[in-house]
Amino acid sequence: MDKSISVSQAKQSSALLQRCKDYYEMTKPKVVLLLLLTALVGMCLATEGWVPVDILVAGLLGIGFLSSSAAVINHVVDHKIDAQMARTFNRPVPKGNVSPRNAVIFAGVLAVVGYLVLELWVNRLTALLTLASLVGYAVVYTMYLKRATPQNIVIGGLAGAAPPLLGWTSVTGEIHPHALLLVLIIFTWTPPHFWALAIHRVKDYARAEVPMLPVTHGVPFTKTSVLLYTVLLTLICLLPYLVGMTGVIYLIGSSLLNAGFLFYAWKLKFASDEKTAMSTFAFSIVHLMILFIVLLVDHYFKYSL
Repeated sequence: MDKSISVSQAKQSSALLQRCKDYYEMTKPKVVLLLLLTALVGMCLATEGWVPVDILVAGLLGIGFLSSSAAVINHVVDHKIDAQMARTFNRPVPKGNVSPRNAVIFAGVLAVVGYLVLELWVNRLTALLTLASLVGYAVVYTMYLKRATPQNIVIGGLAGAAPPLLGWTSVTGEIHPHALLLVLIIFTWTPPHFWALAIHRVKDYARAEVPMLPVTHGVPFTKTSVLLYTVLLTLICLLPYLVGMTGVIYLIGSSLLNAGFLFYAWKLKFASDEKTAMSTFAFSIVHLMILFIVLLVDHYFKYSL
């Protein structure tokens, strides 16, 4: 009898653990962590000193919860598309582990909690801008643009580029040109980042009838677009140094990172093999992550002198 109870309890615990993993997966934690890194850098660059602990914690929590909510909504809206793609067919909603209704409720709870945290403990501007980013990604991009135009990721990328601005406004309560410059960097980075993945998964997108650029305009055209956007990104990444926002550490670090991105983009266009697109996609993630860490190091080095 005791053995049967133990086995039953073990199964229940295992089922509960799997359910928690499913809900956690729907929040796209790796993506949200990258967004929070850029938000953190936005906070730090907004002040010469250290960010107040209460603003730091509440700001990152609120932005994180609303970003997670947008990710869950994306899982729900795209679950039929996800079921047709090798990269996403095993996600909790298309697999049937979480019902669309329960996922929507979860997204709603995350959104309400995140907004209230920002409204009550940060400031209203940040709360409204973060909510607008959620609507931009979950509604404008996921529900409409993704299915309407091959420029979906270009236009919709603005929502994903907002976190550094949100971090900045968390600290200052105002929109600053330097914060918008950080947004511009991510906005320009997004198309070559995502199109590299789209090239690798072009058959999946074609089967799901999603009008990504390599599906509508072909892979060679998309490779050219990746290269040209990477060149544009390299130029835009010079602006923080040219306007006096950053110092030599950032200039050297960003130049090296952009040289690496240009190498991958050039190889993708002129000497690619079956692994080059995913290698370019993977490097683009490392590029953005280290670029913002370099911004942080440069900022505190400058003010420590």
